Amino acid sequence: MVGASHPVPPGPVLPPSSVAAASPVVPSPRRPTENGGGAASERVRWWYESVLGWPTAPGEPVRLRTGVRFDVLDVPAGAGYATLERLGRAERAGRAGSEGSDGAGSPVPGFPVAVQGGRMLLLVAAGAAEELPGLLEWLEWGSLPLDLTAVGAGGLVDAPPAPEPGPAGLPPRPPERDGLRGAAVWLRPPEPGCEVGSSLPALSVPGRAGTALDLARLVHTLATQCHRVRLAASGPPRARPVARVG
Repeated sequence: MVGASHPVPPGPVLPPSSVAAASPVVPSPRRPTENGGGAASERVRWWYESVLGWPTAPGEPVRLRTGVRFDVLDVPAGAGYATLERLGRAERAGRAGSEGSDGAGSPVPGFPVAVQGGRMLLLVAAGAAEELPGLLEWLEWGSLPLDLTAVGAGGLVDAPPAPEPGPAGLPPRPPERDGLRGAAVWLRPPEPGCEVGSSLPALSVPGRAGTALDLARLVHTLATQCHRVRLAASGPPRARPVARVG
């Protein structure tokens, strides 16, 4: 009959497995891949900002802002080591003279120092970078070319990794060869929980309390050692001793 509806024969019934196969496959959410380097950088950044209260610059590698909590004196590592040795010897001798023989073996308090790629970075009081040119002139080092520079307000330095404490509360392990390969490492790390600023070398001011090293004394010693390193590098090579056989 015209207009009569004819029943549509049912189609083939697919098994559940076929239906599942025909539906679009939606991938399960993926866990974010942990970036080991990024996680390590964030730990380093947290240590400086939260533990020490030192501002850092965004991005990687982690860099510290100078001119806020400290400035940096940048010298050849050889001159820096000689300076620290000379200052440490003088301070130990002074303690031994004032406290007797027991004072000679006491630890010498110091300020934070790092090494990086054949250079030594010595942390000094904020504002010291601006004082350096005039200080060198006053110390009569201004006319000589010295490999002694300062990083102050607006500058950045690479942040060394947080020091790893040794077993049984021993001091942090000394840097290995990381500093020679270009990565900054602490030679004398800052101490969490202590006011680092009070230990940084600064210009002596009458009435200023504290036992920090005088900046003029540090700069004079650094300049002397930098000059010696320069003279040694420009002089004729030293003859190596020849071992005698028999």
